[in-house]
Amino acid sequence: MSWDARQPPQQLWRPVLPRKAYTPWIARLGAWLIDVLPLLAAAALWQAVAIGTAGVDCVTYDNGGVACTATPSDVGDALFGPVALISLSYAVWNFGYRQGTTGSSLGKSVMRFQVVSGKTWQPIGFGRSLMRQFVHAVDAVPCFIGYLFPLWDAKRQTPADKIMTTVCVPRVSGTR
Repeated sequence: MSWDARQPPQQLWRPVLPRKAYTPWIARLGAWLIDVLPLLAAAALWQAVAIGTAGVDCVTYDNGGVACTATPSDVGDALFGPVALISLSYAVWNFGYRQGTTGSSLGKSVMRFQVVSGKTWQPIGFGRSLMRQFVHAVDAVPCFIGYLFPLWDAKRQTPADKIMTTVCVPRVSGTR
């Protein structure tokens, strides 16, 4: 076995960072709220239009009782497709492209932290970033307890972070 002077020997161990080196749970919650705000606004807009333009038919019975039915409107139905497409596009861009290439979604940028590989300390890329969002389904079982793991985990990771080998750390100065 020869040693090549151009490449440093492979590091066999990594120093263990203190728990406070990782992003606190409350910052992650804040980032999530910022990230989903546009999605909630789009859904609220669609719901407001759909409900506001729905037809309502009521029948009054002889005994004084009333029964009403709501009929969806063409406007509400027509608006659903574009709103869903815009929402999906935003989610793919924010959680896939932006987070995958810079390490930070919009919310994570505001909260000044990033998601990086626990092995390379680099952003995880488009595909892995999108996959990480799907793996967050594990965090929801049972009763969304996985989202609380950062409160007691040494690296403040969710089960999805453990599966994807990612960590959330403060953003390096000069990055988005």
